[in-house]
Amino acid sequence: MEAGAAYGAGKAGGAFDLQTFIRQPHTILRMVSWLFSIVVFGSIVNEGYLNHQDESEEFCIFNRNQDACGYGITVGVLAFLSCLLYLALDVYFPQISSVKDRKKVVLSDIGVSGLWAFLWFVSFCFLADQWRVSKPEDNPMNEGTDAARAAIAFSFFSIFTWSMLTCLAYRRLGEITFQEEYNTLFPNSPPLLP
Repeated sequence: MEAGAAYGAGKAGGAFDLQTFIRQPHTILRMVSWLFSIVVFGSIVNEGYLNHQDESEEFCIFNRNQDACGYGITVGVLAFLSCLLYLALDVYFPQISSVKDRKKVVLSDIGVSGLWAFLWFVSFCFLADQWRVSKPEDNPMNEGTDAARAAIAFSFFSIFTWSMLTCLAYRRLGEITFQEEYNTLFPNSPPLLP
């Protein structure tokens, strides 16, 4: 643990180092989660809807259930935006001088990452179930089947990346330096140890 660190960051006001930032495990996982969300919503948007020659309206490849496609797209887009938001917070995090504000950021990261792990689990279960009950006669040419499988697979992978982000944020919360917190609460007191 870094001396003088509070809630997983160095002392406030340090210079931003891109190489160090990119090498951090939570940054790598957040970028991977960002990529996975692009794959999920991109594959559904691009190839998740079909239409027959005799029908004028498109239907969802997942058992003609528009809710399945809508849920996959919504979760993918919102996870994409959430990743961007928390990447920006990760960049800004070392500049936060208040221990209380750092704690709020880390606690929100734990909550949001845990929520996204759950939403990706629901997405995986919902898309996999709708794919399982899809009728072969709805898609005789097997159009978009690779995209549907990719959306299901990357929804599954996203469960683990967001769960690991939750664990890393929890670990980051545990990295508080008690001396800094003590000094914040009692600025004019003598040191704890003689």
